[in-house]
Amino acid sequence: MRVVIAEDAAILRDGLVQLLRLRGHEVAAAVGDADALVTAVAEHVPDVAVVDVRMPPTHTDEGLRAALALRRDHPSVGILLFSQYIETRYAAELLAGSPAGVGYLLKERVSDLAEFEAALRRVASGGTALDPEVVAQLLGSGGGRLPGLTPREREVLALMAEGRTNAAIAATLVVTERAVEKHVANIFTKLGLPPAPGDHRRVLAVLRYLDA
Repeated sequence: MRVVIAEDAAILRDGLVQLLRLRGHEVAAAVGDADALVTAVAEHVPDVAVVDVRMPPTHTDEGLRAALALRRDHPSVGILLFSQYIETRYAAELLAGSPAGVGYLLKERVSDLAEFEAALRRVASGGTALDPEVVAQLLGSGGGRLPGLTPREREVLALMAEGRTNAAIAATLVVTERAVEKHVANIFTKLGLPPAPGDHRRVLAVLRYLDA
């Protein structure tokens, strides 16, 4: 993958660069502020950009606002927000446009590089990778307002919103993959989502969940 990194903490930024290069990825640019991020993405058009939420000059939401601009101007570039903080104001807008190719991970909850790399690959290929804490903050009790879904179906849909596959959902809930498939089929039916190619219905189901 070709990656651009935007992280104002120099030690973490350099560490990510070295680790990703050791795993065979091309780090096209590693920058420390949002303006430099926008410039780097326009120049290198990476597969994915790793973006810290809070960067100079105010250390509030510069990264998120830059991510929104990148989604608008470079929709083919995956965006993986990687932060200590959950900022719901712009994150909800980023995901509501389409969760495909978007991730939001909390730094302290990523336990190893393999997990981070898997999320990076998923986002770069058009998938999603959302930390459960991010999902909980973004959605609150919204999932409970989806008409007709059982508690288990809402659990499955929340895990879909995190970017999990059926196999991963089955492992998390300690059920069979066949059981998950039945829940997913019920979710599609209850949300009125007709058959569609690829994972399109999963994305639409997640969008319904985010909007609920």
